[in-house]
Amino acid sequence: MQDYLLSHLYWISLFASICALIFAYAQAKKVLNSDEGTDRMKQISQFVRTGASAFLKRQYRTVIIFFIVMFCVLCGMAAAHKLTWYVPFAFITGGFFSGLSGYIGMSIATRANDRTACAAQQSLNKGLRVAFSAGSVMGFTVVGLGLLDISLWYALLDLVFHEHSRTSQPQW
Repeated sequence: MQDYLLSHLYWISLFASICALIFAYAQAKKVLNSDEGTDRMKQISQFVRTGASAFLKRQYRTVIIFFIVMFCVLCGMAAAHKLTWYVPFAFITGGFFSGLSGYIGMSIATRANDRTACAAQQSLNKGLRVAFSAGSVMGFTVVGLGLLDISLWYALLDLVFHEHSRTSQPQW
């Protein structure tokens, strides 16, 4: 049973990543279907979104420079046979999925602030439900995209390039 489970962990992690992303999408839809509140709430929320967007653009410009430099360093290490050629590309995909989850999280958080305030005017419970739903989008997006990245790399290395030896798996 244990060998069977270990040989199928790839499919379990791929399924879990898809479930996490579907759940995050459903939570985001639930948040975005909430009432945005008054015109003033909407206006303030738009100011927050504009500021957050400017912050992310500046931050991602800096991060992209770092990723380009590190990609070149990792390629140099791969050329010197210090690591495999998969590592620089895995670094890029991991960074991409991390950045994407940050963008999605910031996007839903800035869209949820006025909706949370509006719901909290009705009751604390409603406000907390909107806030927690918005927060869960970020958490499940990070987990879902992280698992998706790892699952895709496993599929690429094991199923396409046959780089992963089943005999090298730990014996639990």
